Amino acid sequence: MEKRPPRVAAIHGLAGFGRSSLAVVIPTLSSMGAQVCPVPTAVLSTHTGGLGDVEYRDLTDYIRPCLEHYQRLELGFEAVYSGFLSSPAQADDVEAFIAAYPDALAVVDPVMGDHGRPYRTCTPELMARMRALVRSADVITPNPTEASVLLGEPYRFEPQTRQTLKSMLARLSELSPQYVVITGVETMQGGYVNVGYDRARNAYWRVPYDYVPTSYPGTGDIFASVLTGGMMNGDSFPIAMERATRFIELAIKTTFSYGTDTRYGVMLEKCLPWLSQNVVLKGYEIL
Repeated sequence: MEKRPPRVAAIHGLAGFGRSSLAVVIPTLSSMGAQVCPVPTAVLSTHTGGLGDVEYRDLTDYIRPCLEHYQRLELGFEAVYSGFLSSPAQADDVEAFIAAYPDALAVVDPVMGDHGRPYRTCTPELMARMRALVRSADVITPNPTEASVLLGEPYRFEPQTRQTLKSMLARLSELSPQYVVITGVETMQGGYVNVGYDRARNAYWRVPYDYVPTSYPGTGDIFASVLTGGMMNGDSFPIAMERATRFIELAIKTTFSYGTDTRYGVMLEKCLPWLSQNVVLKGYEIL
């Protein structure tokens, strides 16, 4: 029997500067013992969050031939994980990857926007295709903005009640995914949480975290990567949620303490060793 690390097809953008997309996905999952096979959807000089005019190359024509090559090689994957897509057609390519590896964990991070606004690369056509793509996923990890887009609802700027969050999670799961996480939610009770739902068990979860009054690019990419790595390594869903939450909390607090330019992303390099530690996680709660 072949003995190898779990393998992930990571279908995502590659931004050269700013610590986002594949630049953080690869080291994060590698630190968790996974072999990452990057399938870039686009190459960018930086992320699109305030670093000037970005040099941008779309790679839609690359993705399907890449899959076909992997199939000729008879490669196996334990997870297919998609993030930033640069065109609506790429959603079809992600679906083809997922269909080609039906036993792999299918994770879709529906990267579309944040803070109530779409990213500059996210068109109405891409939003529509993303709604269809999540129907092929086992796990989805939207932030509140992306959850609203997937549900076809206006973004809610006010803090959320427990009942509202449970309703959003359940309705997102009706799109097909067994596991749903909504990240970065401000609650009516005060504080911030990541919330999740396991449809098979009808179980709702929350993981509180310490709020830091700033935001960094790439944290959603890192969260989805740690969640994916945790579930591949045998974590239960709520434990994987907490592992991802605690790592993001560590990365943000570490970076904030140095006072670096927020556009440059979190100081991932200082925090990666935490992922290889045998950390006891018991801060997840029933929602």
